[in-house]
Amino acid sequence: MGIRTVAVYSTADKNALHVRFADEAVCIGPPSSRDSYLNIPNIISAAEITNSDAIHPGYGFLSENARFSEICQENKIAFIGPKPEMIRAMGDKANAKKTMKNSGVPTIPGSDGLVNTMDEAILIANKIKYPVILKATAGGGGRGMRIIRSDKDFENAWNSARSEAKIAFGDDGVYIEKYVEEPRHIEIQIVGDLFGTVCHLSERDCTIQRRHQKLLEETPSPVMTDALREKMGKAAMAGAKSINYLGVGTIEFLVDKDLNFYFMEMNTRIQVEHPVTEEVIGYDLVKEQIKVHSGIPISGKCYYPKMVSMECRINAEDPFRGFTPSPGTITNFHTPGGHGTRVDTHVYAGYSIPPFYDSLIAKLIVTAQTRDECIVKMKRALDEFIIEGIHTTIPFHRKLMDDEKFRSGRYSTSFLEGFKMEE
Repeated sequence: MGIRTVAVYSTADKNALHVRFADEAVCIGPPSSRDSYLNIPNIISAAEITNSDAIHPGYGFLSENARFSEICQENKIAFIGPKPEMIRAMGDKANAKKTMKNSGVPTIPGSDGLVNTMDEAILIANKIKYPVILKATAGGGGRGMRIIRSDKDFENAWNSARSEAKIAFGDDGVYIEKYVEEPRHIEIQIVGDLFGTVCHLSERDCTIQRRHQKLLEETPSPVMTDALREKMGKAAMAGAKSINYLGVGTIEFLVDKDLNFYFMEMNTRIQVEHPVTEEVIGYDLVKEQIKVHSGIPISGKCYYPKMVSMECRINAEDPFRGFTPSPGTITNFHTPGGHGTRVDTHVYAGYSIPPFYDSLIAKLIVTAQTRDECIVKMKRALDEFIIEGIHTTIPFHRKLMDDEKFRSGRYSTSFLEGFKMEE
């Protein structure tokens, strides 16, 4: 697009590739995210001294922070993300559920908002029937979530969920829902412009997870039908229109074994797994973010997958030892290539992975005509992907590609509970 870019970085990330390749780079603080990537005054200062007129927040840290969006507005800097009121509407999960329900989007039975006492929560649990799940209203990444199967389990789950939520998010508010057994996790990618037009770009299946952390994503979903895609797409657009949504976002659903779907949450940002959507529809989502926030209208046309794409998240973790983090120096690094093979990464041979942030170090995306061909191509790409000096999740993904249940497409979010890694 011919736009000059400025990278911001902490001292721990001074050798990362984005710092090398940006037109300019500004250090915003020490390794602690609180003092760097969450330090709003330092980020605004970096924008001002480089004469930047927009900030792209990525998909972590401040990307869903309403106050940061407000401060950007106050300083006449475009925030490439939703307006503050949109982030607030969807950031509080209990409020988001109520908003979606009012716009006609199917929601999981449960509390209408936050539950204030354990006794109130138990009454609701008995009304909607066990199992139920407690969820932190400000949460994400599985924190502040507890599955409860009977009254006697409630007190411990109630206390631990609220305590974990308070530590992780500074907010111990929780709400309660019916727990959907053996679900699929399917999300719909949406885009909205400044003129009220919203479209969807079809679905991604994010069902392969460990402790609510996604490990593999694919599109189209193996369980998707044309009729279900149409219904979910319309529901997602209705939800987005109900808050006059601006920008790129994702509405996430749980889909049960009978293909009933229920709203789970909305992410008001670009997502880690957005490349699989880009690959199957030929649509650059980050470029689209910049365009819609520049005031360029979208066509309103919805997009459907023409091919099959799959993304493996390569984390610096040891899958043979409970996925424990594996920071350290990469001694050898070779990425796979060829038609339909894409690697997004910030690391290289000689790069030292710091212990301060998320363990994701690369995304391996392959695209093919069919799902079977995609799996074969992914196996080849994983075999060619060499990362030495640290442990990674590549061996896990290799084993996953050979698993008959995964290859058949018949799996749920509990898939990994019986998945064993042996050296």
